[in-house]
Amino acid sequence: MTRVWEWNRPVTVREVLEDLARERTIAYTTVMTVMDNLRQKGWLRREADGRAYRYEAVSTRAAYSAALMNEAWAASDNPAAALVHFFGMMSPEQREAVRDAMRIIQSVDPSGPTEAEGR
Repeated sequence: MTRVWEWNRPVTVREVLEDLARERTIAYTTVMTVMDNLRQKGWLRREADGRAYRYEAVSTRAAYSAALMNEAWAASDNPAAALVHFFGMMSPEQREAVRDAMRIIQSVDPSGPTEAEGR
């Protein structure tokens, strides 16, 4: 997924293979299998391009990261405690990014959290 996100355009298996081959030896069939698995899971879509396919990401890296965080948070039996631990692991820069994100969300929904949500 990283290669597809970095290129930000539809790519072929051959292009990804050549990119990965700069770092390590890898088989064409391995790259093809992984990309097809990602397509079957809904992370990539593909279109025929001659005898090959061009694959592109279904969502952005940011949306993927958000989905992972949401899954992890939803799996907790104590979401508030999980957030406290998560925030405690963050660097000052990451906590500032959270504050910036909250300001953006609040500007989109100026009513902010309801009484039940802790206002």
